[in-house]
Amino acid sequence: MGLIVLRFVFVMMAMGLGIFFINSGALPGDSEWLTWGVFGGMLLLALGIIAIDIAIRSKQLDTISAVYFGLIVGLLMTYAFGLALAPLPMSDTLRDSVQLVLGAVLCYVCISLLMQTRHDFRFIIPYVEFAKDVKGHKPYILDTSVVIDGRIADVVETGVIDNQLLMPKFVIGELQGIADSSDRLRRGRGRRGLDILNRLQNDPDVDIKIHDRDLPEFAGQPVDMKLVLLAKHVEGKLVTNDYNLNKVAKLHGVTVINLNDLATSLKPVFLPGEQIEVRVVKPGEEAGQGVGYLDDGTMVVIEGAREKVGNVVTVTVTSVLQTSAGRMIFARLGDGR
Repeated sequence: MGLIVLRFVFVMMAMGLGIFFINSGALPGDSEWLTWGVFGGMLLLALGIIAIDIAIRSKQLDTISAVYFGLIVGLLMTYAFGLALAPLPMSDTLRDSVQLVLGAVLCYVCISLLMQTRHDFRFIIPYVEFAKDVKGHKPYILDTSVVIDGRIADVVETGVIDNQLLMPKFVIGELQGIADSSDRLRRGRGRRGLDILNRLQNDPDVDIKIHDRDLPEFAGQPVDMKLVLLAKHVEGKLVTNDYNLNKVAKLHGVTVINLNDLATSLKPVFLPGEQIEVRVVKPGEEAGQGVGYLDDGTMVVIEGAREKVGNVVTVTVTSVLQTSAGRMIFARLGDGR
């Protein structure tokens, strides 16, 4: 409703300006068609601006504020250069022309500079901050493997992560390349990654942002190195399942969140002597051994359970082996089973 009132007032002001120009005597001659042309031109101008405003639905406040501040700085610099030109021996026409050219160049340069660096700082006016509140302390940069994996969406939807998620544009490009692959398996993985990305973007509770800036350091670098450089630039954390990327990031001092390590840390802890129930699904490699699996996929090697394949048995934990590849539990049949 407020926008409708504003647009109506703007149209009325345009009509009033048209009448003002007509009555001011600034128009050459006393032609009726010129009078109606000026009035209609002002009305069409107002309606055109409103139409453009309605057509551009998605407006970024940081872009608008960058243009606004860039224009102010450019005009101030133009005024300062105009004062510097005043003592020079030149005609008023030449001085005005030089100042006009300088104004156009300086306004363009200032606006362009602020638009390209608007993500690196905030535009602050007393009591008004022209920047979206960034959740958490450090943004999380997602790589290709963790998006294709898909578990990141489930983790974020639990609400345990309150940080902003950054999705680099070059990672999206890599996902699109995988989705367009001639190999059916790779194509399926790429499409799954794009579906997970859409799922995150459509969740109103997830603060995810597409990072489309190319840093000068990116030139000639592979995707993994670009991720590391981006994480250092924004002082964020890298979320990945890639073992090699994990090692490279740590060498450069970048904090890494590995979803495999996170999943391992959330598995229930079993201590020697505890009893658990497990179904024996197949014989083991050693004589008399049986193998079963817990609900989370953890392998349980059971001594003396070869004859119990297909049965649910109660076993006593003897030891737990934890490796980077996962966890393995060694157990023996409980008494009386």
